[in-house]
Amino acid sequence: MAIKVKELKEDALMDIKVNKAYYLMLKSTLFYLFNQITDVAVREESLKKVMAADYGAMNDWERSFYTITVMLAEIEKVAGETSLFDEKEILEPGDEGYVEPTQG
Repeated sequence: MAIKVKELKEDALMDIKVNKAYYLMLKSTLFYLFNQITDVAVREESLKKVMAADYGAMNDWERSFYTITVMLAEIEKVAGETSLFDEKEILEPGDEGYVEPTQG
């Protein structure tokens, strides 16, 4: 017996609202993926493949990394175009008033 499934139309293009918490979750996921490959040479080769953007030739890790990177780039592009970024200064070690970060 056939089942029915829903699939986006080929020409579907939609606006999706993203809040800061979700944006930070995406960044955290990307950082997690980045750290999954501990061999620096392998990681470097995978990142080069991702930068070439031949999606069909990528492995699962590379496709995942690429997909999240593209989503983050779009969010940041729209945020920049619509003035949704707050700019702030972050002191570095050696700067007057710098306080070593703590977890907590």
